[in-house]
Amino acid sequence: MKLLESEEHPLDRHLGWLYDRVTGEEDARVCKDIPETACRHQPRNFFAYLVANSATKVADELSSARLILPWLLAAVGAPMALVGFLVPIREAGVLLPQLMVAAVVRRMARRKAVWLVGALLSAVSLVLMAAIAWQFEGVLAGSLLIGCLIVYSLARGLCSVSAKDVLGKTVSKTRRGTLMGYASGISGLSVFALGVYLVLAQSPDDDTMQLSLFLLMAALLWLLGLLSFATITEAPGATEGGGNAFTVAIKQLAIIKTDRYFRSFLWARAWLLSIALLPPFYVVLVQQTGGSILGLGGMIIASGLAASISAPIWGKLSDRSSRWVMMLAASISAVLGMGLWLLDRLHDIDQNLAWLMIGAYFILMICHGGVRLGRKAHLVDMATSDNRASYVAVSNTVIGLVMLGGGLVGVLGDIWSTVSVIGLLSGLALVAMIQLYTLPEVQRS
Repeated sequence: MKLLESEEHPLDRHLGWLYDRVTGEEDARVCKDIPETACRHQPRNFFAYLVANSATKVADELSSARLILPWLLAAVGAPMALVGFLVPIREAGVLLPQLMVAAVVRRMARRKAVWLVGALLSAVSLVLMAAIAWQFEGVLAGSLLIGCLIVYSLARGLCSVSAKDVLGKTVSKTRRGTLMGYASGISGLSVFALGVYLVLAQSPDDDTMQLSLFLLMAALLWLLGLLSFATITEAPGATEGGGNAFTVAIKQLAIIKTDRYFRSFLWARAWLLSIALLPPFYVVLVQQTGGSILGLGGMIIASGLAASISAPIWGKLSDRSSRWVMMLAASISAVLGMGLWLLDRLHDIDQNLAWLMIGAYFILMICHGGVRLGRKAHLVDMATSDNRASYVAVSNTVIGLVMLGGGLVGVLGDIWSTVSVIGLLSGLALVAMIQLYTLPEVQRS
């Protein structure tokens, strides 16, 4: 713990007072695990990171590959084959830079510039998305939007690979959780307010125009984040260590053959990708059954509520059995999707059932959160300090490639109906549940 006696700049003095109120500090400022020179700038860095992180979290929701972009692709008349690639590109695109360039970033004494480049590219790609949605339709619009999403996802990967390093050098340990908690709270409230606005306000009848405005708002938020992040004072850091995760993965692929528990986990995680691929098809189904932009607002509210309500519960349950958390989430999502498929076979889903679909989406997002949290807890608890890095690198590499291949399921949407694709993916979730049953109880071992 180090004492901070005075602030030189008036703005720093005011931020220091506010920082002490927010963190509960009084005379002594906690400066653990950060460079000596970073302590004096910690209040400014704290709030700069808070603004940037909050703004970009909201921007991500305004351009969500699970909610906003599927609705936009449906609005511009893009084929279902492209909808299937939204989530795989978004997830794998963020992952690839972390695998490929982490070692390069590690060799940079200051990594703030990497985040700023990623933020600028993110803003530019979102502006281009808005322009494409406004000017083009059909296959051309969808293809160009997918191209911009690739750029956006790669740019987000640059931000992700550098953000934690910058945070670790500028904000004290025991204060980082407070910062991230405030950022999540601010972004969550903002997105919830947006959903309420769409439900209550008289929004434009043109879905494309409204969604283009969302993308432009997201771009502006990225620029706000860029300006805020640029004010962070980052001291030079260590440049040694930090291997390339992709290289580690290639060298360690043999563990798939030799470690049967890890191999079973990989199989389960691969089948669980079906749940990650489901949300865009639920969104398109609501849009196809006559759902207006008001329905989109309802889905935004449902998504936010699902995360905030279920996350603490899933977390506690995962500490008892991450395997059962994943099994429960997979089984519920399987029953839900197959039930919708059966309902459509018996009685065509029409606009009168749009709100029922929003409720189904709410349940699905609860299940999706359970799968994500349970999967992370299981991997961490299954691994040891000796093999954790190998487990993470191999798992992310293999699943990233499988996810890109899983995007082809959207092609079936142009051959079958959207609800049939939902039924198929829900059936795969049932296979995932069976595979999960074979996993060991790592919390008890």
